[in-house]
Amino acid sequence: MKVSQPDDKKLQEKISPTAWKTLAILSLIATMVMYAETMLIPAIPDLIKDFHISYGMSSWILTAYLIAGAIMTPITGKLSDIYGRKKMLLIVMGIYAVGVALGGFATDIYQMLAIRIIQGVGMSMFPIAFAIIRELFPRSKIAIGQGVITSMFAAGAVIGLVAGGHLIQNFGWHATFFSIIPVVIALLVVIARFIHVDESHLLSNAQGKDNPKNKIDVQGAITLTVSISAFLMALTMVENGDGANSFSVMGLAVIGIVYLILFAIIEKRSSSPLVSMKVLTNKIILPSNIMIMIVGLSMFMVFQTIPVLVRSPSPLGFGEGPLMTSNVQLPFALVLLIFGPTAGFIISKLGSTKPIIIGSIISTIGFADLYLNHSTELLVSINLAILSTGLSLTNVGAMNVIMLSTPKQDIGVSLGMSTLIRIVGASIGPAMAAMYMQTHKASLPGIVGAFPTADSYNLIFLTATLISCVSIGLAFALKRQLGKSPIPSM
Repeated sequence: MKVSQPDDKKLQEKISPTAWKTLAILSLIATMVMYAETMLIPAIPDLIKDFHISYGMSSWILTAYLIAGAIMTPITGKLSDIYGRKKMLLIVMGIYAVGVALGGFATDIYQMLAIRIIQGVGMSMFPIAFAIIRELFPRSKIAIGQGVITSMFAAGAVIGLVAGGHLIQNFGWHATFFSIIPVVIALLVVIARFIHVDESHLLSNAQGKDNPKNKIDVQGAITLTVSISAFLMALTMVENGDGANSFSVMGLAVIGIVYLILFAIIEKRSSSPLVSMKVLTNKIILPSNIMIMIVGLSMFMVFQTIPVLVRSPSPLGFGEGPLMTSNVQLPFALVLLIFGPTAGFIISKLGSTKPIIIGSIISTIGFADLYLNHSTELLVSINLAILSTGLSLTNVGAMNVIMLSTPKQDIGVSLGMSTLIRIVGASIGPAMAAMYMQTHKASLPGIVGAFPTADSYNLIFLTATLISCVSIGLAFALKRQLGKSPIPSM
């Protein structure tokens, strides 16, 4: 018996063929969604022209998507805890398929915004995907699974960067939607047929007509919707540099704060809360979620800033075109693609805390070097590659801690909130960058318009460096906390 026990343990820790097959399918979903989003970004000027809208109005093409995704992730996470991961994944994918199919037929901005909201609901599939990985992968191998899925986001971005400009230039922005329709339909069929998850415990929890776990927290959903919508609308106004609407921004911010407080009160009193405040405020989960927010903030601050730097006329920028913009950012996406699964293997060997600390330090170094050295395309690309390495380690490590620290019955809600928090960070990043660029502009002789100055980029990269320092502090605090109360065994 003494000899067979280690063999049994090794067998339990081995990743099954079913788990690998499921991971491959879920990774394709992540690739598809990021491919679709990356391809649409270059088409925004075409949408402005075709729909006869302002640049301010065009920002809602992204904001509407983010609001829907931010609201639906915790709701879908809760529903998946009650009714099962596979069932909710199929429903959400079906909704996304409708949104994608309709996208190419939009004839005005209002139709497009409605379609973008439908597509935003599709973002809520990712907490479900991570929860399925948690169900199928051995505890010590979970980081590998979620690292592979995370890297596939980068794969989609790489494909989108390479193919997007060509597709839009030759076939128009409608093609970005039409090209995805057969992929979505194929994935729906594959999910229905080949993904199998043991959800007997979820189904047993849902037994009984009057079981409070069957009920959705409608009041919590409404207050959360109002709060997040108000914050994102305020951030959009700030990002657009609309100083005339400063009172509106303040009013929306106040509404967001009031409804966020109401949401916390409702969730604390609810018998079946949308968000478990006990889970959310856990001393291990809370710092992990804040680090995930910083990762989202950092990534989208880069996405907002680098294209402006590359395309602004010299000497305020590099004076390059869209192709060079893609080339400069390509190392960032490629490192995410390569390092995502690598980070998962590293964490499976070393645990989560060491890679999180190392990742936070590398991210800070990347931003600090961007602050000091961003005078050429090559220097920017090198520093983006460094930054991407750090963000990969931090993101995969923090998500691993959250998945292992959350009670099994709350995993859907917990991962939904983590996705929401990342989206909030992703919204703050561009807004912060836009504020600096809006307030530090200059004109050039013979060129129409004003462009961000060197001061704006210095302030952006310095702010990002300081925020990354916060992530280092949280990483060390998390290590101390895990030392006091290690992650429980599931």
